[in-house]
Amino acid sequence: MRISIFGATGRVGQEILDHALNDGHDVTILVRNKEKIAHTHKHLNIIEGNALNKRDVEEAIQGNEVVISALGTDGSTTLTDVMPMIIEEMEQEGIRRIITIGTAGILQSKTESNLLRYQSNESKRKTTRAAAEHHKVYELLNQSSLDWTIVCPTYLPDGERIGKYRVEQNYLPDNAVKISVPDTADFAYAQISSDEYIKARVGIAY
Repeated sequence: MRISIFGATGRVGQEILDHALNDGHDVTILVRNKEKIAHTHKHLNIIEGNALNKRDVEEAIQGNEVVISALGTDGSTTLTDVMPMIIEEMEQEGIRRIITIGTAGILQSKTESNLLRYQSNESKRKTTRAAAEHHKVYELLNQSSLDWTIVCPTYLPDGERIGKYRVEQNYLPDNAVKISVPDTADFAYAQISSDEYIKARVGIAY
């Protein structure tokens, strides 16, 4: 397949990139600094640019079949600034499938069903800024025509690849504590060939 990855230099993004290249997919990534990518690969197309630049986003998406976003919030509004451009370009290009990495905060609360977790008493976070950014992305995707899946990990340490974890559509599995970066990336990457969670948020935890 031809896959476009945003956030490929981040913790989850790097893992997804490695999976895609190891499986022989043609991958395009947009990075601010090519030197952050440790290796070259015959199937890797690196675009050096800025995700806040519409033309760079368009170049990174055009000609691909699937888009994966592992962009984080990083204390800014980059995530919610970039996502409208990604959605617009995908819709213009007729590309339907997008998988993004979100946060468990935007899953539905099990104690207050009309709220998301970060808005409810389930949330243990002192700040909700990052969850609010991911909430905006969820709303943008939900209003789009795309076939989206938002992978929503709970506490996300680097950890090891265990290969066994629990997932639940639109909710966080009960008694969830953590999920490692490698296992989160494995699940997100697997969604490129699955239609089980189209237009859904997916909670993931051990």
